[in-house]
Amino acid sequence: MAQTNGCPDCQRINEVLSRVGDRWSVLIVISLAQYGVLRFNELKRHLGISQRMLSLTLREMERDGLVSRTYYPTIPPKVEYALTPLGDSFREPVTAIGLWALENLPNIDSARARYDEDAEKEPKSA
Repeated sequence: MAQTNGCPDCQRINEVLSRVGDRWSVLIVISLAQYGVLRFNELKRHLGISQRMLSLTLREMERDGLVSRTYYPTIPPKVEYALTPLGDSFREPVTAIGLWALENLPNIDSARARYDEDAEKEPKSA
């Protein structure tokens, strides 16, 4: 692989981070870590995500080896998702990010309010 600006693996790292760093993947990992095995509609309900986005995200996470999908040929069909050992190894950093977000919500809200207030004071450009 060609070296890019002194970082021989940056493109590969970017590929992984774009999958594991998107908000839905992070929230799916947190949900499965907290509840264990969940059915598709349970995940959908927990996350408030569209069916299409959940399907796409779960498919990519399964492809990357982060979640396992178990299909039961019942009527109606039942599909369950769980973290794989690789997905479980991702739980600790995701939990840390989630906790950081929760702990810093007041600081982020204050920063946004200051920014918006300052932006309103600036003269509008033509």
